[in-house]
Amino acid sequence: MHPPVKLLERRYVFHGRVFQVRQDRLQLPNGREAVLDIVEHHGAVVILPVDAENRVWFVRQYRHAVGETLLELPAGTLEPGESPQACAQRELQEEIGMRASTWVPLGRFYSAPGYTSEIMVAFLARDLSPASLPRDEDEIMDVAIYPWPQVWEMVRQGIVRDAKTLATLFLALSHLPSLE
Repeated sequence: MHPPVKLLERRYVFHGRVFQVRQDRLQLPNGREAVLDIVEHHGAVVILPVDAENRVWFVRQYRHAVGETLLELPAGTLEPGESPQACAQRELQEEIGMRASTWVPLGRFYSAPGYTSEIMVAFLARDLSPASLPRDEDEIMDVAIYPWPQVWEMVRQGIVRDAKTLATLFLALSHLPSLE
């Protein structure tokens, strides 16, 4: 249960290609007011692609917001009206040049519920075969493939620092016997 919060005013301050930003003025249960900046997002998918040799396919992607190239699982934003699985298949083809014939839903999670409505849908993708689509023009990435045991070592060493990747790997733990 959550305490009642009263919305006093909602104002949109930015409309972009992928998200919009609003400011909500709220009355809190203690009577005080607060202004929150909220990023409204359509939702996204993240895919854990595992090939026949039980290797995990990642992308190394430059992320300007943090000024670093990160090791991440393939992921992408839902287009309006697109199903999460259709988005996942499209992103897999765009980002690593593969398609999957076996899809296992792993779960859903909020990326950062303190300031965004974005919900991510995670999938395990198996039975990979080559099938590429052109990448988005703004994506700077390379494919990186690692054996499953090395993935966990990279997590322990802090090499994998992307939250959606870490969350999806955690969600895949119940599938470990089939992945090792």
